[in-house]
Amino acid sequence: MENTSEPKKRLWSMNFFLLWQGQLVSTLGDSIYEIALTFWILYETGSPGLMGALLAATLLPKVLISPFAGVIVDRTDRRKMILLMDFIRGVCIVFVGIAAIFGFLEVWMAFVAGIILGICAAFFNPAVTSTIPDIVPSSQIVQASANLSMLRAISQIIGPSSGGVLYHLVGPPILFLCNGISYIVSFFFSFFMKIPKSTSQDQQYNFWQDMKDGFAYVWKMKGLKDLIILAGFLNFFATISIVLLAPMFKNAVNLGEVKYGIAMAIFTLGMLAGMIFTSVYRIKPENKSMVLTVSGLLSGIVFATAVMMNHFILMAILLFIGGIFNAIVNVLIESTIQLTVTQEMRGKVSSLKGTLTMGLAPLAMFLGGILGEFFPIKYIVFSGFMATTVLFIPLFFLKSFKAFIQYNPEKHKIGA
Repeated sequence: MENTSEPKKRLWSMNFFLLWQGQLVSTLGDSIYEIALTFWILYETGSPGLMGALLAATLLPKVLISPFAGVIVDRTDRRKMILLMDFIRGVCIVFVGIAAIFGFLEVWMAFVAGIILGICAAFFNPAVTSTIPDIVPSSQIVQASANLSMLRAISQIIGPSSGGVLYHLVGPPILFLCNGISYIVSFFFSFFMKIPKSTSQDQQYNFWQDMKDGFAYVWKMKGLKDLIILAGFLNFFATISIVLLAPMFKNAVNLGEVKYGIAMAIFTLGMLAGMIFTSVYRIKPENKSMVLTVSGLLSGIVFATAVMMNHFILMAILLFIGGIFNAIVNVLIESTIQLTVTQEMRGKVSSLKGTLTMGLAPLAMFLGGILGEFFPIKYIVFSGFMATTVLFIPLFFLKSFKAFIQYNPEKHKIGA
């Protein structure tokens, strides 16, 4: 017998549309801001190491705070949390833009702003992630995840490709200001959302006990634990490579900022193609493990080959192909977690996953920047991507991982 308690039958409800549209505006601003900030730091200081340190400083608060944030998100009004985080980020980055326009922006101010953004993201991301299963039907969660990933891809296509050009045309101050305004626009859209209360929102709770319960939940679910450990190592090596792409393009005679933006846009266009594929074509649960593992292997090989290309067109084609495989991996992982984790644990699990998978990323950013000071950047980037390829090989043999990825909600309905 089917579960008739599911309140919604379609994906594109008004709530999901408002969430999608608000996220589109803010992520587009973020993608432009990232380009502007990265090259502003590189030109102001000339140091890949300092650039890596800034990126690490932005991510570190998010990593450290996320487990605590997840517990709070599960017990609070998620709509108010989303609104508050958008508002704080908007005010912060508008200040950065104004400071840059009037010529008193210092590097330390960019560090402080980055820390504030990281703290807000620690609360904002689990609030959004835990909301999705409550505003779309379970049969549409993969499609919802793909569509939200698609908007990030669209932003990463438009943002970097235009950001490199806009950096030269209008300069970083205006781009900083535009990102701040994008958060305010996202705040406006989110104001009209209606998000159901979490079943644990009004219950009495012990903060540290909830933290303990979250860790215990992840630890006992072996497939989830394996996935999080794998993702942590994947992110470490991938981050070393990704953080050095901007200085690699800046230092290459035949590349530069504009081509960096175009390359990132083409990569994201490939991700968009992969997300469209996953949103339209339903991958059978029994095939998910093989599709994910093969896609992960191919993405690492293709990215490693791309950075060694001297011809920009060939590099761009490979980045597009790699983006397709990368998107398939991300959508399958995220949708599986949303399907398997119970409502009252989603915020905690989302935050813990973020902390444990991204825990090594600040170190990777700092390490990548330092390595870029002393060794040829291209070979460091190549090595990082090849390391991610090797890490996918054990997935062919992990039975717990296969069972977790192949989870089929249709077999777990009431009376099934």
